[in-house]
Amino acid sequence: MTLNLRSTTALCAALTVCLLLAVPGNVPGLGADARFTLAVFVLATCAWIGTSIDDTYIALGAGLALTVTGVISSDTLFGTLGDATVWLLICAFVLAAAVSRTGLAGRAAVFLVSGARTVRQLVHLTTAALVVTAFAVPATSGRAALALPVFLALAKVLADRKRLVVMLALLFPTVILLSAVATLIGAGAHLITVSVLWEATGQHIGFTEWLLLGLPLAVASSHLAAELVLLTTTRRADRRGPVHITPEQIQRHNEQPVTGPWSQAEKRCALLMATVVLLWCSEPLHRVPPALVALIGAVIASSPALGTVRLKDALKTVPWSLLLFMAATMAMGVALTDSGAAKWLVSGLPTGAAPVVFLAVVIAVSTAAHLVLQSRSARSSVLVPLVVAAAAGVGVNPVAAALASTAAAGFCHTLPASAKPVTLFAQIPGTPTYTPRDLLRLSAFLAPLTAALVLLFAVAVWPLLGISVTR
Repeated sequence: MTLNLRSTTALCAALTVCLLLAVPGNVPGLGADARFTLAVFVLATCAWIGTSIDDTYIALGAGLALTVTGVISSDTLFGTLGDATVWLLICAFVLAAAVSRTGLAGRAAVFLVSGARTVRQLVHLTTAALVVTAFAVPATSGRAALALPVFLALAKVLADRKRLVVMLALLFPTVILLSAVATLIGAGAHLITVSVLWEATGQHIGFTEWLLLGLPLAVASSHLAAELVLLTTTRRADRRGPVHITPEQIQRHNEQPVTGPWSQAEKRCALLMATVVLLWCSEPLHRVPPALVALIGAVIASSPALGTVRLKDALKTVPWSLLLFMAATMAMGVALTDSGAAKWLVSGLPTGAAPVVFLAVVIAVSTAAHLVLQSRSARSSVLVPLVVAAAAGVGVNPVAAALASTAAAGFCHTLPASAKPVTLFAQIPGTPTYTPRDLLRLSAFLAPLTAALVLLFAVAVWPLLGISVTR
């Protein structure tokens, strides 16, 4: 099999760096463990960029190499799978499976969308609904799968207005990706960021604190993006026409009832989800860890008497590959920090840069990183340890820098292959959808807008919420 140019370039870069690191005299002040860690880190990053090998396989190979050579202990490698954030994600998927089984999503769609009378109202009500799903369904790909039937129902209703269907096809993945920052369980990258911060600085970001910092940004960026999608994919004439979507029209494309009396299963599931989210948000009052709350909720949601889904069926929806990837990359982050490799990497950076300039560079690099690393979790695995180490050297609060990098990495709309939700909504047989040209046109405006918004929150909003720019 002939390697393409991208693979060849990545391989050559990786081998060159590894050869340089193999000679101790080339990197004075860098110990053997740090040199080996950097070599593994470079090889893994280049493999993520330039090969079609599964991301999880690469991460596991890197973690295994670091463990076998003694850079990290086996307890460190295997202990990451028992991390509370991993359990939080597992239980959140079980809860999401319970919600999906009841049909509550269809009722929510009717409640919001059927009230729209204009195109702009439809866009912003849909956006609000998609933001709310971040609290119930973990990971952007899971939310995209849950939202797809709702989009298809809307597409059928608006079949005679093709431009509006294309606009909605682009709106759904755009909002799903940008609103993920609202909650800790919104993306696996968030859990990696929290783990790196804990290992490197000892600072813990809980569910409530992330919600306080991320939800306002998610709401602002989602609704601004919705306006951009509307303006870049429709004409004024398209936006003038009235919209009237009835519950009966949505019901034709849903298996479960979307109107009428609630079933006992729907009532139990809605009450359970409301209780779980309330307990997550009130963690500072009762001090019960979010992972334990999620585990209790998952046990109830899958119980024979009160549950709406069997446990074995719910566990089939858990992305075990993502969890293994997260665990392995957490171990890589520990190795970068403990070996001194991360500190050495950023030791040559100028220390006189203004905090705002440093944050702007971090945000710009994180925004553009999806062009190289398509996996959101891989981007955080590579960037966050370096950002945290560099922030300490220039006097910037590592928490602010890590959150800004992770939030900016949520932009990944440039190409159909840049993110799974974008890919999913770009390939819908029998339904009009967007083209690569539509994505590029949107990205030309959305990339600088989201980057500027994250910078604004980092320097002006988050300090009011307790996360200062400087240490």
